[in-house]
Amino acid sequence: MSKSTSNPWDNTTAQHQPTDQNAAPEQANGAQQNDPWAASTQSAPADGSTPAQHGTTPDHTAQGDPWSTSAPAQDAPANGSDAWSTAPAPDGSADAAHQAAQSGSDWLNNAAPATPEHFNLLDPFKDTLIPLDSWVTHGIDWVVLHFRPIFQGVRVPVDFILGGFQQFLLGMPAPIAILVFSLLAWQMSSLGMGVATLLSLIAIGAIGAWSQAMITLALVLTALFFCVLIGLPMGIWLARSERAAKFIRPLLDAMQTTPAFVYLVPIVMLFGIGNVPGVVVTIIFALPPIIRLTILGIRQVPADLIEAAESFGASPRQMLFKVQLPLAMPTIMAGVNQTLMLALSMVVIASMIAVGGLGQMVLRGIGRLDMGLAAVGGVGIVILAIILDRLTQSLGRDRRSKGNKSWYTSGPIGLLARPFIKQ
Repeated sequence: MSKSTSNPWDNTTAQHQPTDQNAAPEQANGAQQNDPWAASTQSAPADGSTPAQHGTTPDHTAQGDPWSTSAPAQDAPANGSDAWSTAPAPDGSADAAHQAAQSGSDWLNNAAPATPEHFNLLDPFKDTLIPLDSWVTHGIDWVVLHFRPIFQGVRVPVDFILGGFQQFLLGMPAPIAILVFSLLAWQMSSLGMGVATLLSLIAIGAIGAWSQAMITLALVLTALFFCVLIGLPMGIWLARSERAAKFIRPLLDAMQTTPAFVYLVPIVMLFGIGNVPGVVVTIIFALPPIIRLTILGIRQVPADLIEAAESFGASPRQMLFKVQLPLAMPTIMAGVNQTLMLALSMVVIASMIAVGGLGQMVLRGIGRLDMGLAAVGGVGIVILAIILDRLTQSLGRDRRSKGNKSWYTSGPIGLLARPFIKQ
């Protein structure tokens, strides 16, 4: 069989090529008839003329590429309406091109200027006039940066006293501690107060708050110890120096009226967190009453008694320890009582800086919405407050109210010493 009959697709290739230009359209038509895809790959020019009329033959690549019929995009004029165009000006000047770019893009930055606000007498405190917050922040940062080691040294005596109280209170078994506290209340006040203390401490242990109550009692006693150690000498000094009292009274007012939460931030920055910073916060909050009432008690000593002591040749030290302080002791003990109550009121607030005890139970109960846990801590604080209040009140009474009896002739000590005391 011949090659032409074996391959039907060679019909177009077996024919000889025409030599004249008139045969070009016929050849193109024959190609379209033999190739069914040729019609879709050819397109007429936009002006309606054929390639033969222009004296050109169609490109084979254009015939095989259906996307070659798309017309090329025309170049946009340089002086069009595009605000972002950075084309140079027709005169070729670089300055003109820069001005054109600025005129096209600077409209974003040309916002309307804000009208200046003048001071308004009807609303003078609209803006902050004194930046107290920034002053305090910078001041605290400066103190922390330069004096934090000194404040860390203050932790040593506080930690020593607090550790001693905690070791003593938590080291005793609960029955022995209850018995000791009940006998102490009987000795300091009366038999009825001893029985009430016994029942109250049993109630604290029964509700499951014994260890937390002992931690709270250690915190309160430590704060009371330092308040008496600082407040009593300062009260005596201010009672004798009116000039010093004028400068210290505003500080006492600020310590007593400033919210306790304000103390927490600088205390944490200077001392950290834990029981020792909690004691420091409690000292700051509970110190003013004992200073004020010490001043008041010494100044209320009758002047005729002071003149009588001076006429008998009493020295200033004898005047203080044998005349003024004994007569001012009820008022001073009232200050101790108020200091103790304020220290107990700080227990819950101080628990926010990781102070343990009954306040921590109340704080956990609030955080968990556990009313039972919060109630246990609250009842424990109330019982401790009542016991300590009654004991300090009994210490403030003079011997006349106790029947002019010496301390060793009453209470359990008097009961044991009665056979050895001559009537």
